[in-house]
Amino acid sequence: AFRPALSLDRRDALWAIKGLRDEPLPLFAAADAHDQTPEISEPDPGLKPMTPGREVVEDYSHIGLTLRDHPLSFLREDLQSRHVMTCADGTAMRDGRLTRVAGLVLVRQKPGSAKGVMFITIEDETGVANLVIWPSLYEQQRRIVLSASMLVVDGKVQREGDVVHIVATRLHDASALLASVGDRREAFPLPHGRGDEFHRGSSPDARDAPPRAIRVRDIYIPDLHLDTIRPKTRDFR
Repeated sequence: AFRPALSLDRRDALWAIKGLRDEPLPLFAAADAHDQTPEISEPDPGLKPMTPGREVVEDYSHIGLTLRDHPLSFLREDLQSRHVMTCADGTAMRDGRLTRVAGLVLVRQKPGSAKGVMFITIEDETGVANLVIWPSLYEQQRRIVLSASMLVVDGKVQREGDVVHIVATRLHDASALLASVGDRREAFPLPHGRGDEFHRGSSPDARDAPPRAIRVRDIYIPDLHLDTIRPKTRDFR
């Protein structure tokens, strides 16, 4: 917001804010004063501007989204070298074709009526792809399914009319690659919703409970639109 209005980038704006005095000022003192003086007189610090990737990381850290380039747009060359297609290209392939796509994890759902099947929505700079995770793959790669902020997915296209899914055969945790967007060592600050099983704690595992001790129910969220940008992961069981 500061850049178009005040011609300040993030670091210059933060520097200026840190230079403000702590004591309160009278409400109209600035309007009545004839001689305007800055809070602190100091030379221009000449701060190094943030890289575009770092700006995106800071946007996600503070508000959970960005109006700049999508995080995966900074990783596209690396992904292409790994033979990773965009979500738009992957979901446009014919039924039964093998593909490899990648994206930020937006939504995880495991409805009770799906007989253990998990559905994951991922997003890149071209759009979203809806994944089908069979129970056997879920058990084999449970940690990656529940914890990864970014997934690289090997799978097969399943097309039924206008509905397209990618049935996953192998999942790869690309969170470390995502962390390189801002040239930082910390993990990419992708927010997790209140239903995230890994970060918020999951409900008791049915395998550890006596028979019929846990009743799985479907959860319907009327405002959940899978075709919109949802950087906050929302997971439901």
